[in-house]
Amino acid sequence: MSKIISYLGLLSSFFSKTFAFWVIFFAVIAYLYPEYFKPIAAYISILLGVVMFGMGLTLSPHDFSEVLKRPLQVFIGMAGQFIIMPALAFALILFLDLPPEIASGVMLVGCCPGGTASNVMAFIGKGDVPLSVTITACTTLLAPVVTPALFYFFASQWINIDPYSMFISIIQIVILPIVAGVLLNFMFRKTVTKVVVCLPMVSVFAIISIVAAVVASSAEKLATTGLLIFAVVVLHNCLGYVFGYSLAKVLKMGLPQKKTLAIEIGMQNSGLSVALANKLAMTGAVDPIAAVPGAIFSVWHNISGTIIATIFANMTDKEKDLSADAENDAHNHELKESLS
Repeated sequence: MSKIISYLGLLSSFFSKTFAFWVIFFAVIAYLYPEYFKPIAAYISILLGVVMFGMGLTLSPHDFSEVLKRPLQVFIGMAGQFIIMPALAFALILFLDLPPEIASGVMLVGCCPGGTASNVMAFIGKGDVPLSVTITACTTLLAPVVTPALFYFFASQWINIDPYSMFISIIQIVILPIVAGVLLNFMFRKTVTKVVVCLPMVSVFAIISIVAAVVASSAEKLATTGLLIFAVVVLHNCLGYVFGYSLAKVLKMGLPQKKTLAIEIGMQNSGLSVALANKLAMTGAVDPIAAVPGAIFSVWHNISGTIIATIFANMTDKEKDLSADAENDAHNHELKESLS
């Protein structure tokens, strides 16, 4: 059994590292042959629930300890997430004069909590991983209240929104699966620890399926609006990195915290925006293409996140380096005087 789990762990690692390739590959196939992928759209909420359940399996009460240790930094990260990204989305919508069906999807992405992939990117980029995990967990738990409220505030001018319905949807899609995962981890920790290595592969398959279903459902409109949506998504994501890093810099945080806030604020739980847009589309509140910004964001922020994490990994704290150089110079000067 241990050999099977070990093999699945290696396979899971492979699919995680090649995630972007598989998402793009199946998105193209879904665009060319939409009839084979459209039926998956009915299961988008379940697929996202699987991803959230996996997140729950990796969480423990310890992951929220940073709230007590560094409440101000956690609060700043959460506030940045729920203020900067919605504001950027709204600004881009106005600046580019986006049509309502696309604007609603872009706004939905902006109102969602941080994405779980941010924790991996914070680790790769040598950021503050405990802070990253805590901010992600806290914004996710706040999402049932904050996301519908923000979306109603910004997007009610374009579409008819029922905040309560969104609240219930997020509870069902996000909170209940996470709670189930946390409880299972608490009751069967030893077993969960052994099989948790397979979770990335399951999450990758689920996200690929979600993206393929959205692309297939909006294949016709993507031919005319795909480039516009892609441009908006890239701008939204990259500006999120810039503003997140700048916020931490203005508040004089350390380099690891600057990296973490940039990644946390720039990366969104775009899968949730896809699931919510799909539910809204089923009620006729939005056009199905409203799910496309979230689907494209799912692909793009994993590519951009890897790039920025690699850049961050090679960054050093210049202030610390200058301080160390000054100490060395002082030490050398003292040594020289003692010898003369």
